Amino acid sequence: MRGWRIFYLLGLMVMCGLFFGALQDIHPFGEPLEPAMDDYFLERAQEERAANNVVTSIVFDYRGFDTLGEAAVLFTAVTSVVALFRKGGHER
Repeated sequence: MRGWRIFYLLGLMVMCGLFFGALQDIHPFGEPLEPAMDDYFLERAQEERAANNVVTSIVFDYRGFDTLGEAAVLFTAVTSVVALFRKGGHER
C-alpha cells in the first residue's frame, strides 16, 4: 500500500511541476502576440465591413466560414445527443 502512496505523490509532484512550468511561458494578459493584426482590424473594420462593433465584424465577416463551421459542429452534437436519448420504439 505504501508503494501506491509514493506513486501518487510522485505523480502529483510531476503534475504541479508541469503546471507551474507552463505558467512561466504565458504572456502577460492584455498584450497580444501579434499587435500588427490587432491594429489592422481596429483601423479597417469600419471602412471594410461597415460594422461599428469590431468584435462583430471579426466574428461574422472576417471569420464567417469558421463561425459557420462551429455552428455546424454544435448542431451536429445537439442532434446526436437528442438521437441517443430519444425514446426508442412505439408503446401500445
